[in-house]
Amino acid sequence: MAYFQKTITLPPHPRGFHLITRHIEREIPELRDFQVGIAHIFIQHTSASLSLNENADPTVRADFESHFNKMVPENAPYYEHTLEGPDDMPAHIKAALLGSAVTVPVSGGQFNLGTWQGVYLCEHRNHGGRRRLVVTLMGEPR
Repeated sequence: MAYFQKTITLPPHPRGFHLITRHIEREIPELRDFQVGIAHIFIQHTSASLSLNENADPTVRADFESHFNKMVPENAPYYEHTLEGPDDMPAHIKAALLGSAVTVPVSGGQFNLGTWQGVYLCEHRNHGGRRRLVVTLMGEPR
């Protein structure tokens, strides 16, 4: 069993749902060293999240953003945590709903995702800034 871990930084993304699969693969060339295993991808933030979903049609990502904005609105009168702006508390709720990590199987030195699957950065802040991901690879070396 082999292990590898690296923290990578994503550039700032606007609010919304963004495919980051290729970015992760570029930043983690060590992925090619694993014949079979697991990639655990964790975001070190409480106002952004990760998800696996549709990688082909960008309207899916737009619909996710629209739905989450309706489901978790800004300026709800019952929010107490308001000092960091109207998008902050909704961002925390959205991140809690979607989660801070995804696990992806690794086969033959690459992510073994479904045909239409990709890793999303779900940026819930208007100006979230750079985001850090901890990628941990575990498995059998090639």
